[in-house]
Amino acid sequence: MALLLQIETSTTSCSVALAENGSLLFVKELNERNIHASHITLFIEEVLKASGKSMSELDAVAVSKGPGSYTGLRIGVSAAKGLCYALDIPLIAVSTLQAMAAGICNKFTEEDFLFCPMIDARRMEVYTALFDKELTEVSPIEAKIIDKESFSEFLTSYSIVFFGDGAEKCQDVLGNSGKALFVTDFYNSAAHFSEIALNKFRAQQFEDVAYFEPYYLKDFLVAKPKSQLS
Repeated sequence: MALLLQIETSTTSCSVALAENGSLLFVKELNERNIHASHITLFIEEVLKASGKSMSELDAVAVSKGPGSYTGLRIGVSAAKGLCYALDIPLIAVSTLQAMAAGICNKFTEEDFLFCPMIDARRMEVYTALFDKELTEVSPIEAKIIDKESFSEFLTSYSIVFFGDGAEKCQDVLGNSGKALFVTDFYNSAAHFSEIALNKFRAQQFEDVAYFEPYYLKDFLVAKPKSQLS
C-alpha cells in the first residue's frame, strides 16, 4: 500500500491531491494568483479529512519540482519538506512538465501525437519540452523563445498538442501549422502525477529532504522599482 500526498504549486494553480496506490482519493485546488501561501496548509488538511485519512498514514509526499513560478515552487517544496521532516517519510520530486503531459495525453489516442506543455515565462518565452504518449522526453526541458520556426522539425512528422498557461500566447505564431493543436482550458493539477509518483515510490527514487531544491531552470531576477532606475 502506498498513500501519497501530492502537491502542485508551480503555476497559478494551487492543488493538493491524495492518492492510494495510484488511484486518486480526493483533490482540492484553486487556480488563482498569489494564494499558495494562504491556502496550501488548508488544502492539505481538507484533502486528508475528506479522504478519512490522517497525517500518520502517509507513506510519502510528492511535489511538483518545476520549472515554474519561483515563489510558487518555494511554497510547495517548503510545505512538502516540512511534512517529510515532521513525519519522517520520503520526499518524491516530479517534473512539472512531465506531470502536465500525463494530465492530457490520454485524451488523444492517435499514435502520431506529441505533447508540448508550456509554462508562461516572460514575453514570448516559455518553459517547455516535448513528450510522447509514454511520457518520454522527445525534446528536453528548456526555456524557449517561441518563433515561427519553433518545433518545425517535429511538426513535419507529428501532430503536437500545445497546452498550459504559456500556450495561448504562442498560438498566433505556431497556429498556422495544420499539425498544431492548442488546448486553452488546461490547468496544472496534483491529480496528474499520481502514477508518476507511485512509480518513483516503488523504485525508491527519493530526494534528500535536507538538500533538495526546486528546479527553477532560470535564475530568479528581482526587478528594481522604477524610482531606482537611472
